[in-house]
Amino acid sequence: MFDFIRKHSRLIQAIMFPLILLAFGLVGIQGYSRFTGEANASVAKVDGQGVSQGEWEAAHRQQTDRLRRGRPELDPKLFDTPELRRQSLENVVRDRVMRVAADKLNLVVSDERLARLFISDPQFAVFRNPDNSVNKDILAAQGMSSQQFAQRLRQEISTSQVMIGVGGTVLAPATAASAALDAMFQQREVQLQRFDTKDYLAKVTPTDADIEKYYKDPANAREFQAPEQASVEYVLFDLETLAKRVTLTDDDLHKLYDAETTRFTSPEERRASHILIKADERAKAKAKAEALLAEVKKNPASFAELARKNSQDPISAEKGGDTDLYVARKDTDKAYEDALFALKKGEISNLVETKDGFFIIELMDVRGGQKRAFDEVRVDLESDARKQRAVKQFTEQAGEFTDIVEQQSDTLKPAVDKFKLELHNAKNVVRTPAPGASGPLANGKFLEALFASDAVRNKRNTYAIEVAPNQLASGRVLQYEPARMLPLAEVAAKVREKVIATQAAALARKDGEARLAALKKAPTSEFGGATQVISRVQAREVARPVLDAALRADAAKLPAFDGVDLAGQSYVIVKVNKVLGRDPVVADAARGQAEYTQAWGAAEAAAYYNALKTRFKVDIHPPAAADAAASASTK
Repeated sequence: MFDFIRKHSRLIQAIMFPLILLAFGLVGIQGYSRFTGEANASVAKVDGQGVSQGEWEAAHRQQTDRLRRGRPELDPKLFDTPELRRQSLENVVRDRVMRVAADKLNLVVSDERLARLFISDPQFAVFRNPDNSVNKDILAAQGMSSQQFAQRLRQEISTSQVMIGVGGTVLAPATAASAALDAMFQQREVQLQRFDTKDYLAKVTPTDADIEKYYKDPANAREFQAPEQASVEYVLFDLETLAKRVTLTDDDLHKLYDAETTRFTSPEERRASHILIKADERAKAKAKAEALLAEVKKNPASFAELARKNSQDPISAEKGGDTDLYVARKDTDKAYEDALFALKKGEISNLVETKDGFFIIELMDVRGGQKRAFDEVRVDLESDARKQRAVKQFTEQAGEFTDIVEQQSDTLKPAVDKFKLELHNAKNVVRTPAPGASGPLANGKFLEALFASDAVRNKRNTYAIEVAPNQLASGRVLQYEPARMLPLAEVAAKVREKVIATQAAALARKDGEARLAALKKAPTSEFGGATQVISRVQAREVARPVLDAALRADAAKLPAFDGVDLAGQSYVIVKVNKVLGRDPVVADAARGQAEYTQAWGAAEAAAYYNALKTRFKVDIHPPAAADAAASASTK
């Protein structure tokens, strides 16, 4: 039945369309929209009111847009992860909780207070006219009316009051702050003694029974498992393929060349000499400039000499007025430009008045303005034309490609024949991109679609997936091998290495624990190892578990000893000799107290928010489809 629907989807659409129109006619568009909205199940509830999928999606788009504007150089996929999507939902829920709490607590913002805040708060200055009225043009540019702005402002103020009473009134006890700051910044003098696993490797000889036991232990199964893999075929529908098939005649290229005269013509540039009389007193300056112009017109050869003696442009005056610069249109003052580009080479202008003063201009040289020859630009012209036509074809045909691979989902041949595509084959394809992979097989989203249960079970085409800008791919599994345990004979050497490492680590730990027990019985015995001062601020390459052990040791009984097992790498004995003051890097006690108070306030605010969530029965339940979409968006 499903095959029939896929192969005759056009017929099904023709039958269903009149029925859909009838449904709209019977219940109305609004009722139908409400029905579909209810079908799109809520993703959370606050105080019995649902948060819709649409609200979540809108909030997530706003969040990703803000992040992309802040970091435009990063891959957009980094901003659309399941974690960020979940954070967007949490933000929507938090906003709803705050609104419900404000309503339940009767935190109402009066019109007088709203007006007072709008007039006095600097953050709203951009929305105010000089007379302190609302600038409706700015609001309209942001898609808001003055009523909507007032409502939003009223809501933000009322919801902010919910948390101010908690976070803004924190009193952190000095004793608690001191203890917490000591835990963070206290220094301790320690010595370390290591029992490294590598030093015990030669002391163990595992038996065949040891190797077989490790291999068969379910906890180690993943270490010796071959991943699921498949042999696949796929097609790529992209601009490059379409561009190769674009046919262009010489006549086509000549027409494009003639139509793009500006593109292939270098801008004309001109070099001038000039005499400038600055307009400090405009009437006197103009009279002086007119007198100099009369002299120049009478004897053009005197231009350079007159410029040296009279021009008030100190840079060009020294060179007889020569600016030694080539300027194009729109590079200089409009009046100056109009006069300069109206001259012929060697010609002298009439008086030119600008904001800087009065100019007499002589055109010294002209360059540019020539159109590049057709043969010179043919390659670029043809490449651009192919790309433009390919983009048009891609836009027109992408939907058809998508339909074909989905409607005839048991083969890619129709798409290959229709669009003259190459059918690619690949073996040993795994769910994650392999090192050095390229094209669709380097795209996690495409691979995830290939390994989807329906694609694997029924060998159906994936839907058309955008694997890169202007690149669509569809593929299908030809042969699938599930993940399997490799035979012991194939992995015996690897298992043996693991067993040796495990047994060596056990010996290192055994010797370390024995040494620790002896030290606790005789604390004054020789320890060895260099003395060093460590703190959380300056761990000095000491592993975090070792640092934790040193700082949690009982300072009332020194020297103190503890042992730390570093996950099979080594066993470390820590000896704490002295407790020193706080690290000098953070010696500012007042600042430390303030930061602790701030952290305490954040913790109390978080606890209060969690209490509000419980009170208003918050239930966050994104549907499986939404979670799948979140996951797929990162593939």
